[in-house]
Amino acid sequence: MQEKVLILDFGSQYTQLIARRVRELNTYCEIFPYNKIPKDLSDYKAVILSGSPFSVRSDDALHPDLSAIRGRKPLLAVCYGAQYLAHFSGGQVSPSNTREYGRANLSFHDPNSLLFADVPAHSQVWMSHSDTIEKLPQGGVLLASTVDVKHAAYRIEGEETYGLQFHPEVYHSQDGKQILSNFLTRIAKVAADWTPDSFVDMTVAELKTKIGAEKVILGLSGGVDSTVAAVLLHRAIGDQLTCIFVNNGLLRKDEYDQVLQQYEGMGLHVKGVDASAIFLTALANVSDPEGKRKIIGKTFIDVFDAEAKKVDGAAWLGQGTIYPDVIESVSVNGPSVTIKSHHNVGGLPDYMQLKIVEPLRMLFKDEVRRVGKSLEIDSDILGRHPFPGPGLAIRILGDITAEKVKMLQEVDALFIQGLKRAGLYDQIWQAGAILLPVQSVGVMGDERTYEKCVALRAVESTDGMTADWVDLPYAFLQDISNQIINKVPGINRVVYDISSKPPATIEWE
Repeated sequence: MQEKVLILDFGSQYTQLIARRVRELNTYCEIFPYNKIPKDLSDYKAVILSGSPFSVRSDDALHPDLSAIRGRKPLLAVCYGAQYLAHFSGGQVSPSNTREYGRANLSFHDPNSLLFADVPAHSQVWMSHSDTIEKLPQGGVLLASTVDVKHAAYRIEGEETYGLQFHPEVYHSQDGKQILSNFLTRIAKVAADWTPDSFVDMTVAELKTKIGAEKVILGLSGGVDSTVAAVLLHRAIGDQLTCIFVNNGLLRKDEYDQVLQQYEGMGLHVKGVDASAIFLTALANVSDPEGKRKIIGKTFIDVFDAEAKKVDGAAWLGQGTIYPDVIESVSVNGPSVTIKSHHNVGGLPDYMQLKIVEPLRMLFKDEVRRVGKSLEIDSDILGRHPFPGPGLAIRILGDITAEKVKMLQEVDALFIQGLKRAGLYDQIWQAGAILLPVQSVGVMGDERTYEKCVALRAVESTDGMTADWVDLPYAFLQDISNQIINKVPGINRVVYDISSKPPATIEWE
């Protein structure tokens, strides 16, 4: 049985980062909202409490039921978690004299503490809080301080319970990974046996048991997630899997044929369906981004359902859902605001009557790639940039026409091919072009033009949850801009998007 760590989410922007750091230490973990603690905790070797945008002093403070955890499981409380344990266990939390955000250095830490083993003096940590712990909880023992924060870390006597006012999971906490490792291996004694190979072996065995002799259909997109999911399923059930690749008319230039060629020789049974005319007709005169997503989702289901019915005895639908999709669909404090619809989360119409199998639903994107490497999937597929499910529909702002799709396909192809020629593609998480719903004045030769503008976007990230724009060389941008304007009729202006996520999203719609 896989040993696990439970992470309780209080709504912190860093909760997923905690999980990523734990996974990087080859330890399997799962995130649950603070108010949805699993009833059976027997498989969890340790628990971590996340930070939160809430204050423990406020009327709407988040109150977890820790009765099955405190004193029974090794517990690491981060930021809000540390303040919660202090405030409601005999300590005191008060507003900070100054808001404590950013870098700080430990002025003291207990060298005999297991939590700070191998952590050097004056180690840099990252603070992000407006409250501070004035008094430790009952039984609290001070473990670390900074110049401005006396109670930066503590433990509670008689328990394997630890509190950190700073965030060990962020990059700026230089020895944060060591602190997390100390908690997991020295204190909780969790086995560090979570590897791509172990995931493949465990998942294949589970899929064989779960699916049995029944048939599975899976919608391929040509991307990393669906490909890895398909190969995992094929390894488990072989010819019981049928893959369907639908051309929605919104793919990149020549992508439909290229993807089908990529899958040749992989042993997968793949059927291509060109439904581009159906999608473009359904999208006619629709400009609203969420409206476009919903139309594409519904049309895909209709097309996919028609093809699925041709697979006699299909009982399961395979999906490439990954962990960020799952986490984002669950809110800590009631229904969250819809930023965009997730095409992999939300179920199927009742009439399809297929059971869902999602072999990657507990993996982050970089983990999916490592599993794909373990499965010996071609590096060109594993290195492919993420591409949105709705395709170019959400990179064409406004209504969709075949002419606009062709124009953007040409622009995108020049941009992506240019990145590959310049050796920049593999350094980028995601890149693409956006066709803007504006026209601008230009001059070509001796003639005045009034044509369209495109924005180029390239970001670096690890899982798409946050992203920074890539500082592409000016010479490269100049060359690509000239190519686009000279080779793509109807374009006379190119701009480069230098927005990060947050506050902007990676896609424009």
